[in-house]
Parts: sequence; C-alpha cells; structure tokens
Amino acid sequence: MKTLVIGASPKPERYSNRALHMLHQHDVETEALGYREASYSFGNIDSGKPDYQDIDTVTLYIGPQNQSQYYDYVIGLKPNRVIFNPGTENPEFYGLLDEAGIKWEAACTLVLLSTGQY
Repeated sequence: MKTLVIGASPKPERYSNRALHMLHQHDVETEALGYREASYSFGNIDSGKPDYQDIDTVTLYIGPQNQSQYYDYVIGLKPNRVIFNPGTENPEFYGLLDEAGIKWEAACTLVLLSTGQY
C-alpha cells in the first residue's frame, strides 16, 4: 500500500513533513510531491507530476485554491482513496472523485495513523 503526499515539505514544523515521518514509522511506502525538489530524513520530495505507479492513497496538504492543477493528475493515478486533511476540503474535487469512482474522506492522516484507522 503506497501513499502519495501532495504538498510535501522538508520543513519539520509542517504537517506534511510530520505525515511523511509517521507514515515511515508505520512502514507505509511513500512518495512525496512538493512545489520544489528537496530531501527529507527518509527520502526525496519530487516536483512536477511524476508518473507514480501503484498509488493506493493520496493525502493532500495543499489548499483548495491550489488543487485544480492536480485534479486530472490525481484521478489519472487511479488511487483507491484521497484524504483531504484539515484545511484542504474541496467539494468541487469531491464531485470529480465521485465521478471517477475514487473514494475520498475529509480526515487527518496523522489522526488516522495514530488511531490505527489508516
């Protein structure tokens, strides 16, 4: 089960960075996508729209105002689900995911991991 973190940051104070670390602690294979290439403790953050394979979950850490450029990209990855973390909720994107048959949930990746619901 591979997770793609969109909005990944190398800054330790960012929730996306905390999510990358917690996913690693829970032995979840991850890919990280940010606005610019960087590295963090356990891997690299890519930029652009790489052709990732076998993505099970996409977890979003970008606000709705920046998501439209990723609509087709995320749908094209054919994940099983998309998690909208607090502050990323987007009814327009929910509708597109529904049409594509992709499950989504407005939830917190960190909470899901820490409570065993991921």
